[in-house]
Amino acid sequence: MIRILAFLIALALIASGFAWIADRPGDIALTWMGYRVETSLTVAFVALIALVVAAILVWSILRGLWRAPEQVSLFFRHRRAMRGYLAISRGLIAVGSGDLRLARRAADDAGRLSPGDPLALLLEAQAAQMAGDRTGAEQAFRAMSRRDETRLLGLRGLYIEAQRRNDHVAARRVAEEAAQAAPALGWAAQAVLDDRCAVADWSGALAALENMKSGLQKADYRRKRAVLLTARALAVDDSDRDASRADVLEAVKLAPELVPAAALAGRRLAEADEQRKARRILERAWVANPHPDLAEAYADVRLGDSARERLNRMQKLAGLAPGHIESALAVGRAALDTREFTVAREALMSYVAAPTPRVAALMAGIEEAEHGDTGRVREWMARAVRASGDPSWTADGVVSERWLPVSPAGRLDGFEWRVPLAEIGISRPVIEIMTPDAPVPAAAPAKVLEARPEPGPVAPPAESPPVAASEAKPVNARPVEPVIPLVHAPDDPGPGSGLDVDAEPEAAVAPEAPRRKIKDLFK
Repeated sequence: MIRILAFLIALALIASGFAWIADRPGDIALTWMGYRVETSLTVAFVALIALVVAAILVWSILRGLWRAPEQVSLFFRHRRAMRGYLAISRGLIAVGSGDLRLARRAADDAGRLSPGDPLALLLEAQAAQMAGDRTGAEQAFRAMSRRDETRLLGLRGLYIEAQRRNDHVAARRVAEEAAQAAPALGWAAQAVLDDRCAVADWSGALAALENMKSGLQKADYRRKRAVLLTARALAVDDSDRDASRADVLEAVKLAPELVPAAALAGRRLAEADEQRKARRILERAWVANPHPDLAEAYADVRLGDSARERLNRMQKLAGLAPGHIESALAVGRAALDTREFTVAREALMSYVAAPTPRVAALMAGIEEAEHGDTGRVREWMARAVRASGDPSWTADGVVSERWLPVSPAGRLDGFEWRVPLAEIGISRPVIEIMTPDAPVPAAAPAKVLEARPEPGPVAPPAESPPVAASEAKPVNARPVEPVIPLVHAPDDPGPGSGLDVDAEPEAAVAPEAPRRKIKDLFK
């Protein structure tokens, strides 16, 4: 619209000029080299305009002829570039679709038509990777790394190729070069971070984490930094307690639920006579993740306390996470140290039906300290061997006795406190019995084992009259309260073995029977 208005205004001005000249007629006389030319003003003005147009036309023709070779060359270059662009497009589509033959042909065409083009180099590298040509792929990536616009892309390709051939030195060198060129580059910063963690260079890992801070979420950054600070604190804990304490206190601020950080901070604050702050840190972590390390640090938060005072403190800590097995174990251990066996049994009563190894071992300790009953202790230890596993620090299928900042596969913060392979475990009742109405062999009397809630001397198993097979009714097995375990150690008959019950004498075995069996083997 603006152009139309400008054209109309210009046309009006030209018409006004011609009208102004027409209203003021005049003559023009030109004398030059004996010639005299006379004409009107209007004709002279039109002739001047025609001369200017002719001059412009001649100049355009001469300029076009002068630039014709360049224009022809530009036309062919543009045509070649378009063909190269189409070849690159076909090649990238072929790479995406997995057509190796078409990708290699398109890469050759792109390299011939558009040599040095970044996309052509990328297509060549990807086609070489598809074909398994590692050398060709590295050459293409190295060529890209020498160009400013494709340097990071080339370094990324070289890093991947170095990882594929397990050349960790080359991979680290390429990642460091990329991180120096672009500190905020995610993959390079992560690679440098992983490498620093692999060699336990926690200060370098913290520096690498700072470089990639902009690409991480706030919660993820705080967690990773807390893990690295805890790792550095544990590394210098024996040599520099002040530095260790400063690092672990910062870690607790960043991630209060991190168990290793909270446990170490509680111990160091207790040593510095800051019991209140230590209890606050440990209680906060306990509410989030009850853990035996936290319970141990909380029990020793004030050095020199009696066993009774530690028991009271454990009962207070257990009240922050009621119903959790770690609370029961913490109270049970403290009660055992205080020789409050009733309190210990009450704390563990909810977990003895299906005990974990730690529960069974603690029950064995209670039985030994209270009664000194070796048979019962061995029963509980046998159940500890057969019980389902306790939680432990697990990562990548590996179980560690203590927390580690890096998993065996190189993942930062990879270890978790959980039952190893818990997803494939099957829970079942520890002890199964059958009621007197259950089907039993008609030739032998059925025996019913009765479990009592309180431990004590075990009476011989009662015998029930035989039950006819036609009158027997199957019932669902129900677990007995395993206060007195019914599984036996290999060398202990156990309280329910029936050794104190008069048993019917076994039928005498004919002395010829073993010999007959041996002879049968050679027939």
